[in-house]
Amino acid sequence: MILKETTRRRFLSSVGAVGGFAAAGLAMPFYARGSSSRPVFTSGVQSGDVDVDSGVIWARVDRPSRLFVEYSTTDKFANAVRLASLDVMPETDLAGKVLLDGLPPDQEIFYRFVAADLQDINSRSEPIRGQFRTAPSTRRDIRFVWSGDTAGQGWGIDDEGMRTYRTIAYHRPDFMIHSGDTIYADNPIPDEIRLRDGGIWKNRVVTDEKRTIAQTLSEFRGQWKYNLLDEHVTDFNAVCPVFYQWDDHEVLNNWSPSTDLRADDRYKEKSVSALASRASRAFHEMTPIRYVAEEPGRIYRKVSYGPLLDIFFVDLRSYRGPNTHALDREITPQSRLFGEAQVAWLKRELVRSTATWKVIACDLPVGLVIWDDFGKRSGSESVSNGDNGAPLGRELEFADLLRFIRDAAIGNIVWLTADVHYTAAHYYDPGKARFQDFLPFWEFVSGPLHSGTYGPQELDGTFGPEVRFIKAAPGGIESNLPPSAGMQFFGLVDIDGATEQMTVRLMDRDDNELWRTVIDPQRTS
Repeated sequence: MILKETTRRRFLSSVGAVGGFAAAGLAMPFYARGSSSRPVFTSGVQSGDVDVDSGVIWARVDRPSRLFVEYSTTDKFANAVRLASLDVMPETDLAGKVLLDGLPPDQEIFYRFVAADLQDINSRSEPIRGQFRTAPSTRRDIRFVWSGDTAGQGWGIDDEGMRTYRTIAYHRPDFMIHSGDTIYADNPIPDEIRLRDGGIWKNRVVTDEKRTIAQTLSEFRGQWKYNLLDEHVTDFNAVCPVFYQWDDHEVLNNWSPSTDLRADDRYKEKSVSALASRASRAFHEMTPIRYVAEEPGRIYRKVSYGPLLDIFFVDLRSYRGPNTHALDREITPQSRLFGEAQVAWLKRELVRSTATWKVIACDLPVGLVIWDDFGKRSGSESVSNGDNGAPLGRELEFADLLRFIRDAAIGNIVWLTADVHYTAAHYYDPGKARFQDFLPFWEFVSGPLHSGTYGPQELDGTFGPEVRFIKAAPGGIESNLPPSAGMQFFGLVDIDGATEQMTVRLMDRDDNELWRTVIDPQRTS
């Protein structure tokens, strides 16, 4: 599908208003051209977790600084609201974020930062700007995207950069869900990779922190700073909020709190708990995710996006039991993925939700079988265990949740995920399932944003998934095609403000529409 020129012009005009790249898309953003005699913003700006009356904004500088922040409802910053200043220090790697609240609903918000050197308070940076739109308090059309998996398998910033972000930006979504594997802390990026056809992939940008696996806090922070060296990423972040969750590669592949690293010679740090703690700190420092007062560092949360949409971000990584193939017949701490507190929260918040659509942003697919040991079938990484039978082990927690949703008559739930590095549409039908105590639902899979592309995983029949569409690389888990092969994917969701219908499209990075479906809202009693 060819982009409409009106959409392109609208996007380029918007980017220009916040100081991003020129219309040709070739110029470096202005914030990378500051003088070394005064503070410089190193990584663009970000916004996230935007709702009806608030949003979080973020920036990072090159030295200890005082950040002055203001926002306005116009790009000329007329009648700007000036906030209290914020000092950023090495303790947060010179990054800072601010909650803007008390904002008007359904309103474009323009914000800017100026940094003053704490050693010379009169030495000030050029301003850096961004924008977002608050969620509506009434019914209007909503557009958002989701995907996952950025800078994995050694595929870093080449001459084209992380171009999928630029393609997404042309659609002018209200926000993006990053479904996890936001970084690849365990995947070093080399200067070049020899391709199977004899060609060479050259990573134009490589940093010291990305040449090795992350173990120290500084190295985990460096994973994030690497992604933010890409112009497509920073230009996108300036005009579109990103709602983040994590999966495994923010720490290391397929990790759980019981991961044993004693035999892994790559790691001098053998405590996965220490690695996860450092990874979590870097995740919260380097993203515009909100802090949850009752549990600082928590990732699962709800973002209410007006009367048509609530998004429930879940975390299947932090509270799980070990990745074994134990087929328990009752829920135990060893068989959990959500954890008891999180699943109780999710049930409670789903019941409370009055939004038409309830999107569960999940870092793992429900019905795909993902083995911890790449097919040897001795340890389950995901939900399904591959036996196509009644729920056992980790499937029990999901069976309990799905039964609860049915019994509480909670309609219009859609699951969105990434993780497996291809795109697919799955429809879960209780009439075709071994476990049948649930309402039918859709699960849509899309990714990667900029990583290797793999072949399809097997489906488990416990919850009755049916593949309605799939596009994946040939060769299964061994394929690992580079981004230049074109099989980078994202999902595009439109909710019609009048009909409340949800349209889901699966897209590739060249903006080809691969598949779509329209879902009518169901009324339950």
